[in-house]
Amino acid sequence: MHHSIRPAFTLIDGPARAAGGERREAGADSAADAELLDAYSRAVIHVVDTVGPAVVSIDFGRGREDYAGEQVGAGSGVTIAPDGYILTNQHVVHQARNLVVTLTDGATVPATVVGEDVATDLAVIRAQGTGLPYAELGDSRQLQVGQLVIAMGNPLGFQSTVSTGVVSALGRRLRSRQGRLIENIIQHTAPLNPGSSGGPLLDSRGRVMGINTAIIALAQGIGFAIPASTAHWVLAQLLQHGRVRRAYLGISGREKPLDRRLARFHALDIASAVEVVASEADGPAARAGLRSGDLVVAINGQPVTGVDDLHRFLAQWPWDRPVALTVVRGRTRLEMELMPVELP
Repeated sequence: MHHSIRPAFTLIDGPARAAGGERREAGADSAADAELLDAYSRAVIHVVDTVGPAVVSIDFGRGREDYAGEQVGAGSGVTIAPDGYILTNQHVVHQARNLVVTLTDGATVPATVVGEDVATDLAVIRAQGTGLPYAELGDSRQLQVGQLVIAMGNPLGFQSTVSTGVVSALGRRLRSRQGRLIENIIQHTAPLNPGSSGGPLLDSRGRVMGINTAIIALAQGIGFAIPASTAHWVLAQLLQHGRVRRAYLGISGREKPLDRRLARFHALDIASAVEVVASEADGPAARAGLRSGDLVVAINGQPVTGVDDLHRFLAQWPWDRPVALTVVRGRTRLEMELMPVELP
């Protein structure tokens, strides 16, 4: 009896030790999870402490007042130089009068618009003052899907609001309020609200990776930001010229499906092109001989399937360098060279 019971105890004792081991492993896992959570929190807190003072609220006088006669806040911005240069959205400051910037310490200073760019929904304003806290523009090309991002702004009048999320997609396209396509948009999950527009999207090191620009109504957790790589270019243009200088052809057009026989006849590997609806009198296109009804199928050898393709090309092309258009007129294929002008 004694010998028959001992193995039973041995069998029971083995799993009991294993169960204890599992409890210790579970405790270790919990400690590791807590440590990761603490590291996450420390990263966010560090960013808030470092960049928070550079995030400002932008108020304006556009004839809009609340019930108490106070000006209604327009949005957010981020200071990117100690002498008061601030990046924000174009729609935040467009046609604004009496701009006022409120710092995180509650101080208010007047500001003026340096330049706006409708095509990217970016603008630069300058607040009066020196030695202001500022943030660093990062390289948004290094972003990866799933990367932690932090949004800061002043939604609904609440100062210094922070939210976190991840990059959910890169290279998105978003229509501006004027219908132009904005390229390489960052999609993220950091919650945004009205008033967050113009605030920074930051990485875990506190570098500005984008300027928050839009939320989709009724879509939970979807935010968009103009990438810092675009902001770098627009910023340089606005500081130098007060506007972004883009090439302009002087035509209005629309996307038109190509007849399959016509496409095969001209060996075109596209299903649509841009039909010229009208050309500006004495504009670049008219001077080159472009006519209404012509089909633009390529620009500098790059296929053109819609108006967005032209916008995309011209957004990066120097306005004082000639371009080559490939045009189909009836059954004739033409090669035209024209000299763009600066977009009015």
